[in-house]
Amino acid sequence: MRQPSPGQRQIPVVVLAGFLGSGKTTLLNHLLHRSGGSRIGAIVNDFGAIEIDAMAVAGALGDSTVSLGNGCLCCAVDASELDSYLERLARPDTGIDVIVIEASGLAEPQELVRMVLASEHPGIVYGGLVEVVDAAEFDDTRAKHPEIDRHLALADLVVVNKLDRAADGDRVIGLVRELTECAAVVPATYGRIDPEFLFDCRPGEERVGQLSFDDLHRGPDTEATEDHTGHGHLHSGYDSLSFVSEVPLDPRRLMQFLDGRSAGLYRIKGYVDFGPYDTVNRYAVHAVGRFLRFYPEPWPDGDQRLTQLVLIGSGLDTPALGKELEACKSDAPHTADEHGMWGVLRYVQGPEDEAPEPLEEA
Repeated sequence: MRQPSPGQRQIPVVVLAGFLGSGKTTLLNHLLHRSGGSRIGAIVNDFGAIEIDAMAVAGALGDSTVSLGNGCLCCAVDASELDSYLERLARPDTGIDVIVIEASGLAEPQELVRMVLASEHPGIVYGGLVEVVDAAEFDDTRAKHPEIDRHLALADLVVVNKLDRAADGDRVIGLVRELTECAAVVPATYGRIDPEFLFDCRPGEERVGQLSFDDLHRGPDTEATEDHTGHGHLHSGYDSLSFVSEVPLDPRRLMQFLDGRSAGLYRIKGYVDFGPYDTVNRYAVHAVGRFLRFYPEPWPDGDQRLTQLVLIGSGLDTPALGKELEACKSDAPHTADEHGMWGVLRYVQGPEDEAPEPLEEA
């Protein structure tokens, strides 16, 4: 994944995975309805790349469709071919804010993550692996597909869906948490999670998004029957923490915080001031799950030099996280050293660098 040019906007690419019937398409449809006006680009199963404007009323798909062939993305395309679809969706004139790859129910999530991480497109950034599981069928799914344990260990966010149909939902949630490593685990019904987990929603009036193929086939009454509690009540929220510091952060202390970040902390975004360690640049930070990148960029003229971070996750101890970040403040020049930035620079990728190492199997 190439380094963007200073100021270039990067579009997060989220891999949405889960076995057949887990509720991936339902979750994607929910995101379209709750995106707050954000424009979503979707690469869906064997259907192709669809530019979906969540502010628009449902319309014809027309020439915005690109066929991917056999429906299993990890088999149907290679990294360079996927890049061509990402290139189309990430063009500035599309105005797309997030790209969601909805994998086939039989796809291998790790391979899709590898392809996104290997992308040569500087305008996209990895947005995390979201694994959807069916709480009502979880035991049977594990019996038929034992590889689900490996998928859960790789996930950055796990949505435990269909809890309304599970007789022992708490047990399933507890088991899923045991099978994940550091992923945020979110309970849901009908795929309803807060989109802020995945991307920054634009402010504005909520409108019905463009219908998916599933919507067109299942008829108008299905959604009304399923959504008996109404769209206004999300069944799972998120925890967030905003951190602002006028004192620069110590790079070694910050890296200790990031390397040991707590389970359930899904996203970190914002800017870091490292003070005397780099007086020219601020560092944009993008972390999702275990993925981390820093992007140095010159301080804008006239801007106050601040560290500004937002942390998003599930089940977070926000007071404790705030104290940990406070402890990252620098007391330089007393503790400054010439090698202090090495840990940060490991996560700064230059334009000639190779793609990052893919996630290892659990």
